[in-house]
Amino acid sequence: MKSYRKELWFNLPARRGYVNITPQVESCLRESGIREGLCLVNAMHITASVFINDDESGLHRDFERWLETLAPEKPYTRYDHNLSGEDNGDAHLKRSVMGRETIVAVTSGRLDFGPWEQIFYGEFDGLRRKRVLVKIIGE
Repeated sequence: MKSYRKELWFNLPARRGYVNITPQVESCLRESGIREGLCLVNAMHITASVFINDDESGLHRDFERWLETLAPEKPYTRYDHNLSGEDNGDAHLKRSVMGRETIVAVTSGRLDFGPWEQIFYGEFDGLRRKRVLVKIIGE
């Protein structure tokens, strides 16, 4: 069995945003040479997420509205976490809802997606560098 590991780095210019990282993950898969196996993609920061969904801008606006309803950024005093001097209590909750990682099957050297599926990096406390791990195992 072969194993491949690569870190992807992101620095979004806003506090929150969504980036389709499918092309970068597909590039990693090509570099790995693995034809059959599993591809793990996970955010390596507690206020960021990796998830699979449709690449449709209206849906991304819906995510933003829905997450702000569940865990609004302000007022900062609403979160005990922010008593530590942070202002990102909401980002931790948003990450918990959207998830840490995704695993995609690799079949015949390709990510084995269903219709419309794409991999996204979700940022909930941006304006600084964060990384995503891509780990591929298989033959």
